[in-house]
Amino acid sequence: MKPLAERMRPQQLTDYVGQEQLVGEGKPIREMIENSQLRSMILWGPPGVGKTTLAKIIANETQQQFFLLNAIDSGVKQVREVISTAKKLGGAILFIDEIHRFNKAQQDALLAAVEQGTITLIGATTENPSFEVISPLLSRCQVYILEPLSKTNLETILHSAIEKDELLSQLDIELQESEEILRLSGGDARKLYNVLELLADNAKENKLVITNEFVKDRAQSLMARYDKSGEQHYDIISAMIKSIRGSDPNATVYWLARMIVGGEDPKFIARRLIISASEDIGNANPNALLLANACFEAVAKIGYPECRIMLSQTAVYLAASPKSNSTYAAINDAIATVKQTGDLPVPLHLRNAPTQLMKDIGYGSDYKYSHSYENNFEEQEYLPEQLKGTNFYKAGKNKSEQNQVARLVKFWKDKYEF
Repeated sequence: MKPLAERMRPQQLTDYVGQEQLVGEGKPIREMIENSQLRSMILWGPPGVGKTTLAKIIANETQQQFFLLNAIDSGVKQVREVISTAKKLGGAILFIDEIHRFNKAQQDALLAAVEQGTITLIGATTENPSFEVISPLLSRCQVYILEPLSKTNLETILHSAIEKDELLSQLDIELQESEEILRLSGGDARKLYNVLELLADNAKENKLVITNEFVKDRAQSLMARYDKSGEQHYDIISAMIKSIRGSDPNATVYWLARMIVGGEDPKFIARRLIISASEDIGNANPNALLLANACFEAVAKIGYPECRIMLSQTAVYLAASPKSNSTYAAINDAIATVKQTGDLPVPLHLRNAPTQLMKDIGYGSDYKYSHSYENNFEEQEYLPEQLKGTNFYKAGKNKSEQNQVARLVKFWKDKYEF
């Protein structure tokens, strides 16, 4: 018997739930289908939001031959076989799940067929395609971002499964509460179906009463199932990053080991370590970013199993490092200010003056060249007039940043409070 998620997979666009920004009236993918004007695309989004389903619906609605390859167990040979078949058919849709796991040679094998229109490529990825898809292929594809399913979407899916599934409809199911089952799903329809299917396995005498407490009671066995199949992808990376932030190297290594044993892409882990090095450590220990970046390069060159050593070294170093989010907070505050105040004019003395006209109207005049003054500093205004004295950067309470700030305080003591 097929899993519930497969039994409930919609075949037509009218039954598809979510992603209204792409498939709603007048939206790009709907118009593409209605006008039968397909072009290659990359569907980027978290697990369980409908990437595979949408690809199959596009094929059904446009009556195109559909081929599916999974990047984990397919190579150049399988790609060329599909392209050869597509040529004989006069065209086809090739859907590649987890296309971010294709290496450069595998992606190169797609280029000519995509450019010539032999295949319409639909790639699905949970990773940023800018990093994982080669530029020549990416330039031939439209990237569409799929979002986590909303509470309303999930409730629709939940009720539909209870009412329409051939097996669940045979049970007497009373849905008294749904908050816990929706929380566990995390915006992932596949998780929701798995939770529901697990609960149905616990029905007694064809009667199932779903309450939040009932779902919680079975959460432990449920999570074990998710661990085994790797569906806690985002939960576990979140646990590792929060362990680093909390300066707990033991928990950090444990969550890292969980991902390694589960077969997680090591580059995915290494990228998150780079982010943590800046977001959570920053200038409290600038070497953290250097090590994290070196770790990513080493992981990309070496791969499993040896790259686990570099990942462990870097993760433990980050966890043991002093912490500061001052630069992270500073850029967030600055961006919020820009959005609120708009495009404020650059002060005249800071503007470039490549022409005589610009010089005549004051561009660059009164600018003080810092290196011409004692200590390479001379006070002048660098912010727009409306933002004079605005404090974005507030140094963290750690030795490294306080040493840096000691110099700044001498210069700006009457203007900023670092």
